[in-house]
Amino acid sequence: MSSIYLVDDHALLREGLRAVLEAAGHRIAGESADPTEALGALLRDPPELLLLDLSLGERSGFELLSELHRRHHAVRTIVLTMSAQPRHVAEAMRLGAAGYVLKGSSSGELLRAIEAVAQGRRHLGAEVAELAATALTAPGGDPLDVLSPRERQIVAMVVRGQSSALIGEALHLSPKTVDTYRSRLMHKLGVADVPALVRLAVRTGLIDAGDG
Repeated sequence: MSSIYLVDDHALLREGLRAVLEAAGHRIAGESADPTEALGALLRDPPELLLLDLSLGERSGFELLSELHRRHHAVRTIVLTMSAQPRHVAEAMRLGAAGYVLKGSSSGELLRAIEAVAQGRRHLGAEVAELAATALTAPGGDPLDVLSPRERQIVAMVVRGQSSALIGEALHLSPKTVDTYRSRLMHKLGVADVPALVRLAVRTGLIDAGDG
């Protein structure tokens, strides 16, 4: 049986998952609602498996996946999420996830995914496999899908020329926190500067070319 770390922002769901997994003989190595906290725990004491939600309040599970991928961390990851967006499936797989399970699935489906991934295989249910195929055959896609709602909000304000101080005042955040958000989202989007961010925002329809 496997040691599993849980990352989900709903405590009640984590409790339910813990009960199901422990009843099946698995050990819960730890849990968190925060990607940064989870990263620290995973680096200190790596479990065999990571069970990760993509929607973590104002944060995104993609942040953790991306950082683990960058560090070549060996933890096997299963995404457990409500998101049935084809691009999310494809992006999770690109960042090293070995499994993708929708939250509407049965506990049996989740346990089968855990067994497969623990044995070094990938697990995509029939519905998820179809989503992944859709992403691979689609002509485009929205690269901003990897951002959390707060990050998308900050992108829109940055590309309209608002300073960190103004953004922070509007969103009740410190300028330093805004700078952290901006650095993180630019890294996730693969852009090096604000002009490139503006071009991406226009191309994806986040803002109109004439906005200013």
